[in-house]
Amino acid sequence: MAALAEIFPNVVTEQVEDGVLGPAVDLDLLRQELAGALVEGPQERYHLEWPGKREAVLAANAPTDQTLRPVRDESVHFDTTRNLFIEGDNLQALKLLQESYLGQVKLIYIDPPYNTGNDFVYQDHFTVGAAEYLRTSGQTDESGARLVANPESGGRFHSDWLSMMYARLKLARSLLTDDGILAVSIDDHELARISQILDELFGDDGRVAQVVVQTNKGGRDYLPLAQTHEYLLIYGRSGGAGVYDLPRDGSDLPLTDEVGRYAPRDLRNRNPRFSRANRPNLFYPMFVNPALTDDNGYAAVALESSAGYEVTTVPLNSQGVEGCWRWGREKVAAGLVPDDPSASAVVARRVRSGAWNIYEKHRPSTQKVKTVWDEKEVRTEAGTREVRELFGGVAVFDHPKPVALLKKLIAIATTPDSLVLDFFAGSGSSAHAVLALNHEDGGRRRFIAVQLPEVCAPATEAAKAGFGTIAEIAKERLRRAGRLLATDRPLLDVGFRVLRVSTSNFVDVRRDSAGIRRVDLAQLREKVKPDRSDEDLLFQTLLGCAMPLDPVIKKNTVLGHRVFAVGDLLACFEDRLDLALLEALARECPGRAAFRHSGFASDQDLINAGQIFRELSPATDVKTI
Repeated sequence: MAALAEIFPNVVTEQVEDGVLGPAVDLDLLRQELAGALVEGPQERYHLEWPGKREAVLAANAPTDQTLRPVRDESVHFDTTRNLFIEGDNLQALKLLQESYLGQVKLIYIDPPYNTGNDFVYQDHFTVGAAEYLRTSGQTDESGARLVANPESGGRFHSDWLSMMYARLKLARSLLTDDGILAVSIDDHELARISQILDELFGDDGRVAQVVVQTNKGGRDYLPLAQTHEYLLIYGRSGGAGVYDLPRDGSDLPLTDEVGRYAPRDLRNRNPRFSRANRPNLFYPMFVNPALTDDNGYAAVALESSAGYEVTTVPLNSQGVEGCWRWGREKVAAGLVPDDPSASAVVARRVRSGAWNIYEKHRPSTQKVKTVWDEKEVRTEAGTREVRELFGGVAVFDHPKPVALLKKLIAIATTPDSLVLDFFAGSGSSAHAVLALNHEDGGRRRFIAVQLPEVCAPATEAAKAGFGTIAEIAKERLRRAGRLLATDRPLLDVGFRVLRVSTSNFVDVRRDSAGIRRVDLAQLREKVKPDRSDEDLLFQTLLGCAMPLDPVIKKNTVLGHRVFAVGDLLACFEDRLDLALLEALARECPGRAAFRHSGFASDQDLINAGQIFRELSPATDVKTI
């Protein structure tokens, strides 16, 4: 059961057996995970259920026949940037990223539709079988026609939204590192249900926090109670979820000595479970010298009585009986400076009873983030103002998330070299925040932003400003923000490589017996569609080899042929490949080599190419497409 829970956390449930409630494996759901068609199962169990849930599992598990095509003219620093902007259906994008980025994303943040009745959900063809799904999944309308209205009166107010979210979150989890974090912005409409989905997908121990974010000051006063907040749900890929403290400059600490600012912290262990009886090594007397008191009223402390040190103090717990200290004698000794309470890390002060209490001078360099974020900078008005300023005063996007909110999240959930993914990118706030935080702390974080080219309604300010889709707004925002950030940091990576979800690069060769004609045999020799470029084939190869899509791309000329060098891959997709080129590439001993199948004049030339690599570079993995 533990092994299954690691692979499929959602199949572990609760069940009554012999009158006792205990953990169990949902065999019907496990069968669904392993099946290529819908599996029925009427067994009652404790979990969130809705019409279409099994279809959502099937939609997540079904393979995709789509690909990612590079769009060089819409990118910034295409060949060298490590950032990706993927335009298209995020369900397909998540599937395409599975092998290349499995277990590599440190933070996934999403701001999905809140299901208010006025927004949209994706139509994922949940009601069709696996075979039909594979046929239709390659027919995504790139204009955004797969978005459908989800009104409360439609009878599918919750179910369609849950199905949409479940399939995507299920795929997203596998992209996280072992200590990776998933964070979801949400409001009251679907808070309870998405919490249940995340509990199911990440397990009972996966929840890290439910943060309250103050989004406005006045509140939505048309509601019974003026709503002033939203939520940020934070989950971890495993029990070792990496959430970090924020740096602290100490300006908020109340007291100062010759070392710097500090806060007094009681050295007594307040936990009633700890006492002299079970922690004898933490119970010992300390001696106080009242004559050596600093300007803050703290006196010198020693572990042994000597001249002037006459007052003895022992720890009492919260119930007034002999307890213990938080520190052992060795740590206290290391923090004592004889006769100098201003520099010592351990000091004493009189309390109301007249007794002396022992304190640690706490000088934290970091601070834990609290679960209420109410700074002015994280309110929605700040995000609106940021976008207006970038676009010359035009409100091209409604209610964007503030950069400060996302910088704070990224700061506590990533390291300087982490990868951040947002598959509901919207106006690009999270990608903007990655660039801004890198600008501040010198980090090298990378982002993958995914956004459907959802059409801007004609009456909106965005459409009037010339933007056709939400994806166009996000790309232009990142261009403008990047130019500003690079003004004083010219080496900062503010670029992004645009990739577009598209139908396969390969010709559809499926035929029934009645549809096969003699002419097809010659036509089927060329497997690649005529409108696809060498760079299309390069990214098809990167996906097929499970290679990352963000490495530096070098274009070299070898014996008159254009050759791509990406990581340990050498690729040439030109026609009329000759043996001299193949020998030159083989002598480079690349880890991988890729060629276009039709680039070889005959099957004999293809066989000879394989023989050349076997002789000159036997470790090279040679592929043809």
